[in-house]
Amino acid sequence: MEPEHIRKRWGFAGQGASAFSVFSTSAVFVTPAFAQATTVSPMLNSAPLAIALGAGGFALIALVVMRRVLREGKAARLLSAAQIADLRARVDEYEGLLAGTREVTIVWRAGGDIPKFLGHPTAVLPIGRRAESLLNFPTWLGEPHAASLARAVEALRANGQAFDLSLKALDGRLIRTSGWAMGDGAVVRFRPAFLQPEAEPLIDGKGMIADLASARAILALLSKPAFARDGNNRLIFANQHYLDLARQLGKPCTETKPAELIPADQLRTHFAALADTNKPISMQVALGSAGAFDLVEFPISGGKAGYLRSKQRPDQAVPQPSLSHITGIIDALATPIAIFAADRSLVQFNRAYRDLWNLDERFLKLGLDERAILDRLRTDNMLPAESDYQAWRARHLASYGLKTPKEHEPWHLPDGRSIKVISAPAGPEGGVIYVFEDISERLKLESQNKAMTNVQRETLNALSEGVAVFGTNGRLTLSNPRLSAFWRLPTNELGQHPHIDQIAESVARSMPADGGAIWRDLKRGIIDLNPTRSDTTGRINRADGRLFDYAITRLPDGQTMMTFVDVTESANYSRLLRERNDALVMADRLKDAFVQNVSYELRSPLTNIIGFADLLATSEVGPLNERQRSYTDYIRASSVTLGVLIDNILDLANVDAGIAHLHTEPVDIATLVEKAKAGLAATFPEVNGERQLNLAVDIDPDLPAFVADGTRIVQVLYNLLSNAARFSEPGAEIRLSVEGRAHNRILFVVDDFGPGVTEEMRTAITERGDTAMAGRQRGAGLGLAIVRTFVHMHGGTISLEPREPRGTRVIVNLPADASMASAVE
Repeated sequence: MEPEHIRKRWGFAGQGASAFSVFSTSAVFVTPAFAQATTVSPMLNSAPLAIALGAGGFALIALVVMRRVLREGKAARLLSAAQIADLRARVDEYEGLLAGTREVTIVWRAGGDIPKFLGHPTAVLPIGRRAESLLNFPTWLGEPHAASLARAVEALRANGQAFDLSLKALDGRLIRTSGWAMGDGAVVRFRPAFLQPEAEPLIDGKGMIADLASARAILALLSKPAFARDGNNRLIFANQHYLDLARQLGKPCTETKPAELIPADQLRTHFAALADTNKPISMQVALGSAGAFDLVEFPISGGKAGYLRSKQRPDQAVPQPSLSHITGIIDALATPIAIFAADRSLVQFNRAYRDLWNLDERFLKLGLDERAILDRLRTDNMLPAESDYQAWRARHLASYGLKTPKEHEPWHLPDGRSIKVISAPAGPEGGVIYVFEDISERLKLESQNKAMTNVQRETLNALSEGVAVFGTNGRLTLSNPRLSAFWRLPTNELGQHPHIDQIAESVARSMPADGGAIWRDLKRGIIDLNPTRSDTTGRINRADGRLFDYAITRLPDGQTMMTFVDVTESANYSRLLRERNDALVMADRLKDAFVQNVSYELRSPLTNIIGFADLLATSEVGPLNERQRSYTDYIRASSVTLGVLIDNILDLANVDAGIAHLHTEPVDIATLVEKAKAGLAATFPEVNGERQLNLAVDIDPDLPAFVADGTRIVQVLYNLLSNAARFSEPGAEIRLSVEGRAHNRILFVVDDFGPGVTEEMRTAITERGDTAMAGRQRGAGLGLAIVRTFVHMHGGTISLEPREPRGTRVIVNLPADASMASAVE
């Protein structure tokens, strides 16, 4: 017999036991066969048969066991699925119950940053706001309340600290907020702090209401006369029912200055009893014609609150105050209102109703049948165009049978207006109340807003930037195609409003190198409940070499907008421009250094050449024949010209380096001209008795005093005259005229009879640099460039004019006092 625990372990109980017995029996027959094999050789042939029978039995048993295990596993899975479905149904039922209550619950599960919202947001927020806006506290709470709630939620989620707060919303409603830890998660519940009409005041365990503001909000909603007192037992607040009761008793009062209704002797007794306890106290009081009341009063923070409960039976109820004052209230409203009795007679309307339909005062009278009004409006073409007017009017008059308010389809009038109509029962006696609203402007605005939204959508899709807008719950609410292109995200996936974590996972799959890490870093800027958070910007350098500038911007509705700009090409261009600029700066520095070095290196041998040429020209080394003297003069003239060129190069280098300055002082123009002529005589000496330069000078004797840098002016004159000589035939006349002009200006005019104004000369005047010229004209570009530089440093101008029939005129216009220009420089 096999042990019982073996049968239960392998499932061999019952029918399975017999199979196991067969296997055991087979084993018994096999064993003797092996024992006899040592002595009887014929028995050896039966051993394989025994082994095969044992293996077959074992396989059969294994098959039975496997089928039973599979059957039991399938049954267990079906049971688990049924239990899971039942649990899900219960969860849905509980969530449905929470959604139907006048409160909103936010749940953070353990280890998750995405909250779950249960309940309808209109219980706390204004109509049209989403539940996610609850977490954007500054949008619906005042600043101190928003900050207090933010700190409480942070402490709850971080340390599990529970809280219970009374908050005042921006629309004036009082909101009770509670938060507590739930395992490793957290729960926050919001509910309005009001009572049902017949509820008793909400008192805490100590018999105290949290604060006076809460007490006023609660007392104002009671259907009984209610009031509040300060610490000195003075009335400081009364609800509308208390005020109505006071007027009924002939004691006028206001909400902030209510009248005392309780007799003084009863009030003293009541205060004495209330002073000895911290619990609500009730006493009966008689209020004249109003009857008997139970006065219930209880302590609150900063004073007391109470209400009056009538002791009369309903059939003995005191008649309510007259409602005649409603006429004035309705007439003061800007909303068109009309009230009809059960017999369709007009019993009340306001001026706005008459103006809406442009009805004559003589026609619109109380008691007028509504059908007559509708017919009049149809005659005046003031009703919607209907093919069957009678049927339309019958449907409209069915409002007299309403039990609850109903909003009708808007009336689209022939004059282009759209009117919203709401009808409601007028009272238990029957009748109907109509409220009209001209929604033409609103529909127009909605149409414009829709058109603008479409334009914004098209504009957003056409942007070259990638745009993503995330809600307070971290889900994508808006995006454009560029976002999908930048991050290789499927468009259909973005259309499902994924969470930022899902986007990070998708990017990580498409960009395994660094896509996931980049979006996890961006998430920190999106999921942030800190009300003092600020906008952020930065640059993303992706592993594929692309560069993106991003910006995270907080939107007024609590959402967060993220934009991406691909700056890869512009960044590359900027890098190339910086590299090229650095190269140009380096080349300019090398050029300046080269010019300085070459100029100074050339000056040393040039000085030797000039010195030896001057020595040869004297008689100290012996007499020279005419040819030798002519050669010596050429050497001296060329050396002087080369020296002038070197000086010009050095001057330009100093100007580029910013170290060239003017040294202005009063100078004599005639002296400056003579110095320039002396330089020209050295540059253009007589050759074989022939004059190379024929210079005529004309200086106006009435010139103003001239204040300038004399050395620079001599260079200007020398370069202008030498340039004119190079462009003229040898011995041709060159004229220099100096004359005064208005506004204290002086003109230096150089005329020659050369080939005229060339493009190279214009270029030298407008753009500094050497120009390639042949023969005697070589070097003119550098001379004119230095002239232009020094003239501008003096605050003057230079211009070229062609002469007829040939020749060139150069005009230099300088201020008589160049010291001001040098000061500016």
